[in-house]
Amino acid sequence: MEETVKPRAGRKKTAVVLFVFLGIIIAVAAFFYIQYKKTHISTDDAFIDGNVHTIAPKIYGTVKAVYVQDNQFVTKGTLLAGLDPVDYTTKAKMASSALGAQQGRLQEDEARIVAARKQLAERKANIDAQAAAVALEEANLRQARKDAIRAKNLFAKEAIPRERYERLTTAFDVQTARVQSARQDLRKARAAYAAQKAVLAEALAAIVYQKSVIKQGKASLELARLNVGYTRICAPTDGYVTKKSVQVGNQVQPGQPLMAIVPLSETWVTANYKETQITHMKPGQDVDIDVDTYPGVTFHGKINSIMAGTGAVFSLFPPENATGNYVKVVQRIPVKIVLNAGEDPNHILRLGMSVQPTVIIK
Repeated sequence: MEETVKPRAGRKKTAVVLFVFLGIIIAVAAFFYIQYKKTHISTDDAFIDGNVHTIAPKIYGTVKAVYVQDNQFVTKGTLLAGLDPVDYTTKAKMASSALGAQQGRLQEDEARIVAARKQLAERKANIDAQAAAVALEEANLRQARKDAIRAKNLFAKEAIPRERYERLTTAFDVQTARVQSARQDLRKARAAYAAQKAVLAEALAAIVYQKSVIKQGKASLELARLNVGYTRICAPTDGYVTKKSVQVGNQVQPGQPLMAIVPLSETWVTANYKETQITHMKPGQDVDIDVDTYPGVTFHGKINSIMAGTGAVFSLFPPENATGNYVKVVQRIPVKIVLNAGEDPNHILRLGMSVQPTVIIK
C-alpha cells in the first residue's frame, strides 16, 4: 500500500514543479512581450502613399496625338500628348504682324519728334532774330524822334528849310511803323514757337502711348507663343502613366484631367495610429515596415512628421460633438514615414499597398 502511494506523490510533485516552471516561463514571456509592445508600436491601418501628378491642358483644343500608354514609364519632359496648334500658330503670327506694325509706327513718331525739335529750335532762333530786329528798330525810332524834335525846333527858328523838316518828320513816322511791324513779327514768332512746342508735346505723348501699345503687343505675342507651346503636353517628372482617359480627337479644356504620372521613387508610408499610441512618437524614430505584397521582406524607415490633427477633423464631414449625442471613439492620427534611401529597389512599392509599420520607441 505504501509503495502505491509513493509513486502517486512523486508524480504529483513533478506536475506541480512543471506547472510552476511553465507559469514562470509564461510570466517571463508575458513580461518581455509587454516590454516589446511598449517599445514597438505597430498598426495595420497603413498604406503606401505618394505624389500623383495630374496631367491637364492649359488651353482649349482638339487632341491631335497621344504618345503614351497606361502604365508606361516616362522621363521628365517626355511628350505625352499634342493638341492641334493651327489656331494658336495663326494667332501668334497675327500678334507678331501687329507688333511689327506698331513698332513701325513708333519709328515714324520718333522721326516726327526729331523734326518737331528741329523746327522748335528754328522757331526759337526766329524769336531771337525778331527780338533783335525790334531792338534795332526801337533804337532807330529813338534817333528818329530826336531828329524830328530837333528839326521842329530848327524849323520854328527858320534855321532849316521846310523840305528837310518834312523829310525828318516823315522818317519818324516811317520808323514808328517799322517798330510796330517788328513787334508784330515778334509776336507772330512767339506764337509760332508756342504752337511748335505744343506739336512737340503731342508727339512726345504719342510716343508714350505708342510704347504702351507696343508693350501690350509684346505681351500678346508672348501669350500667343506660350499657347503654341501649351499644345505640347509633356511629363513634369519621371514616373508611370496611369488613369489615361484621353484619345485622339477629344475636345479638351483647361484643367481637364487627361492622365496622371506617378513617380514610384517618391513614395512614403501613411500610418493611421490610434491617438493612444503616439504618446512617445516623434520625428526621427526608426520604423520597421512589413508589406503584405512581399511577405518575409522588411523595409526600414523613419518617422518624418505627425499630422496636425486627426483624420476625422480633415474629412469631408467632420464630426460635430456639440449636439448632445456624443459617443467617445478613439481617433487616429496620420503619421508620415519615409523609407531609408536605397531600400530594396528590387521590390517596388506601389501606391495603396497595405503595410504594417512598427515604430521603435527608444
